[in-house]
Amino acid sequence: MLYPVNELFETIQGEGLYTGVPAIFLRLQGCPVGCPWCDTQHTWSKTAENAVDFGEVIAKTGPDERYGELSAAAILEQIQHLGFTAKHIVITGGEPCMYDLRPLAEVFEPLGYQLQIETSGTFEVLTSDATWVTVSPKVDMPGGYPVLASAMQRANELKYPIAMEKHIEAFDALLAEKPAKANAVICLQPISQRPRATELAIKVCRERNWRLSVQLHKYLAIE
Repeated sequence: MLYPVNELFETIQGEGLYTGVPAIFLRLQGCPVGCPWCDTQHTWSKTAENAVDFGEVIAKTGPDERYGELSAAAILEQIQHLGFTAKHIVITGGEPCMYDLRPLAEVFEPLGYQLQIETSGTFEVLTSDATWVTVSPKVDMPGGYPVLASAMQRANELKYPIAMEKHIEAFDALLAEKPAKANAVICLQPISQRPRATELAIKVCRERNWRLSVQLHKYLAIE
């Protein structure tokens, strides 16, 4: 199994339950969902002409569509070569669940790494039982992919982006149709740090005893 790696870097997790935790981000290329507010649109298209040697990926100074294809073992070698020390690996994209992620778990978990997947919930989640799965369900996006009931049930955490009251209503409708498991953590995330969206998220979190996710990395201006 070869994974199309667009980025591999070490930082802190800025979203959801693991906010503040040192993390290695493994960003995979390819996503057909088409969220209008996506801040990684350079990962949407996966074309053969953008496949490059991984040395070019590591040398990138800004976001672009180039990616290198690596096996799980080769990704581990790169992490060790780069000297990363974090033990929390965030697999994101793009849409990482376009790919079978079980080989990554097989390589990393025996070495003490914790895997976390950030997914839109529109593809089947193929990973280990120990992986922390964060589903950020994308409803009625341009790509036309429905959120899967199986992804909602697998989610350890639901992280929902909101800007207006209609987004809360859409989330409620989704939860009614495709409920999450009882112990799933629910986080509301204001879109693009908009003050009105943040105020709405705080209000709803207080009313429902949910969590607020504020994209800390953007406030700190770090990757």
